[in-house]
Amino acid sequence: METNDLDWKSELPPAKGLPQTDFPKDVAAMANSGGGVIVFGVRESQKAATDRVDIGEFDEAYERSLRSAAITAISPPVFGLNVHRLGTEGTRAVVVEVPASVDGPHLIYRNDYFGAPVRNDSDTVWMKERQIEAMYRARFDERRHATEALDSLYGEAAAGRDSDKRAWLVAVAHPRVPRLHERLTRDGARDVLTKAEGLALFYAGRGGVHPLENVDLHNPRPGLRRWVAVNTATDDRSLWREAWASLHHDGSVTLAAAVGSHRLSSDGFFEGSQIQSAAVECGVADLMALIRATAAATGNDEYDVRVGIEWAGSESLSILTVDNFGYSYGGVSTPLHRYTPVETAVNAAAADLDFYWHVHDLAQDCVNQGGVSNVLMIQPPARDESA
Repeated sequence: METNDLDWKSELPPAKGLPQTDFPKDVAAMANSGGGVIVFGVRESQKAATDRVDIGEFDEAYERSLRSAAITAISPPVFGLNVHRLGTEGTRAVVVEVPASVDGPHLIYRNDYFGAPVRNDSDTVWMKERQIEAMYRARFDERRHATEALDSLYGEAAAGRDSDKRAWLVAVAHPRVPRLHERLTRDGARDVLTKAEGLALFYAGRGGVHPLENVDLHNPRPGLRRWVAVNTATDDRSLWREAWASLHHDGSVTLAAAVGSHRLSSDGFFEGSQIQSAAVECGVADLMALIRATAAATGNDEYDVRVGIEWAGSESLSILTVDNFGYSYGGVSTPLHRYTPVETAVNAAAADLDFYWHVHDLAQDCVNQGGVSNVLMIQPPARDESA
């Protein structure tokens, strides 16, 4: 039988004019009801499945059209659709998995009118005014809770750092709708950390200091509902690279790394207030790699992210980049008395190239604040605009 989170369809909507079909309404209704699946290729009678129906050809272009319709024909957009192709010729089916959303109500527009669809057992109906009001209230409450969660993570990661002597990059991420699966084992946490290190080097390469190369990836230690990768840069020669990382059981991740007072030469160091832009890029790449690897292991997708630089010294912060003459201030000096944390939302389940561009854009926002125009190390290939 069809239910709140299961809808049978005997055929796919036409590819031409897809945003004007019932597909966006069906997706919005599922998202407004806590998520679910729409199955194309099953005939039903009296809301009960009766037999399989072949849905015909279904290629990548059609799949992109489905995802596009969920974004362009629904407000706010429904991201993170999972589309599965099943069966062989004669019994081909498509399953569209609609994730739970905290951005409801999702609205459908028809010319000058709009409505908010929702599942009512096996039917799709339109919300009444009070239902819409309640869902908006829930959205605002959820945003407040998400901000509180980021505040808590950020405060914990920043606590105890010697930010009066050197600047620290503090970066945290919290899943918007935590998937509370089984907790990661130590082996699972080790696998996530190892995969994240490889991803970080892919995103930013070498040429900067990666925090994940200065924590114990192979022996994560238990903490309060988390695994902690402790700092391995402990002696006098390496303490300038100090870093800490953690993987929380709800899918959250944190990273704290010293980015001031980095080594300038064999016998010299930058000031505590001076930060190489490459260090910021590496920190962002490592955080995003942690998000990507953790999300894959825990089943999470949408994340709220915050990246900040903590500095309590009297001098102004300076973010330095490389030009033909060595380190400079990116052409124009922009001393910062306070670094404003950069916040964004990312889909950790996005396509590889899309996620790579998320890494780039976040890093660029972070260095732009210090007057640095461009990132140097994170260079994803150009998107195929025709796709």
